[in-house]
Amino acid sequence: MKRTLSLIAASALVALSFNSFAGGNHGGGHDGGGAKGHGSAESAIGQPGQASKVTRTINVDMADTMRFTPAAISVKQGETVKFVIKNSGQVKHEFSMGTDAELKEHYETMKKFPDMEHDEPSKVSLAPGKQGEIIWQFTKAGEVKFACLYPGHYDAGMKGQVTVVKK
Repeated sequence: MKRTLSLIAASALVALSFNSFAGGNHGGGHDGGGAKGHGSAESAIGQPGQASKVTRTINVDMADTMRFTPAAISVKQGETVKFVIKNSGQVKHEFSMGTDAELKEHYETMKKFPDMEHDEPSKVSLAPGKQGEIIWQFTKAGEVKFACLYPGHYDAGMKGQVTVVKK
């Protein structure tokens, strides 16, 4: 009886955990509300941008060498950038923007759920050979980090940063 109750409790916990992370928003995500592309989800790293306000396009390549090209990007505070991200590798990669704390938290989640799908304006997961884009407005001066958070990729150095220069 005790073992049965333990198994039922464990199954319920797994189901709750799975439901929390289903859809890639892992407990609400990091985008402050998920208003995709409408600029109302401002966070410590900025907010989703609007295509009509893009001032620059930056191409970013993700490779199996566990590197981004470029890995260092500079933008102006207030600038809305369209990132065109291509996975030139043979394995799945992601481009995920956030603070150091957000990226580390997300990485721990990705270790537990490596196949999770993302539906957040600051993240894109791409199969080999695929291309995607993120439109982002950088509202605050400082540093915004980006990384591939698939298990092992971040530890291998697949990260970079956007320096947001004060206007």
